[in-house]
Amino acid sequence: MNGLDDQQWQVLQTRLERVRVALLTRLADDLDRSTDLRLPLPHQAEASPADNASQRILHAAVHEAATHTARQLDVVQHALAKFAEQAYGLCESCGEAIGYSRLNARPEARFCINCQTRLEQRRR
Repeated sequence: MNGLDDQQWQVLQTRLERVRVALLTRLADDLDRSTDLRLPLPHQAEASPADNASQRILHAAVHEAATHTARQLDVVQHALAKFAEQAYGLCESCGEAIGYSRLNARPEARFCINCQTRLEQRRR
């Protein structure tokens, strides 16, 4: 069992669902912005090299933001899928309960604090 009561389970699931909707909206906005950047500017005869460079940099920044949002969305959707599997709140490394205080701070957490700490120490 994951150590969560029904109310905690519902609160965390609702929070994740709200985050998912917000990320989907942000991703759609990023993609719209990216499409807008590809359209020629109205009444523009010929863009200067500086304008073209600025446009490329802006496009790259929007693309990077969309990529980051998509990664966040994957993490949230992974957490939501664990609700359906009745595995939410269990560490993906050791199988122990993650703990409500950690999940409340990071509802998308995949690892208990001990496993997360070990993982981060190995990365150093």
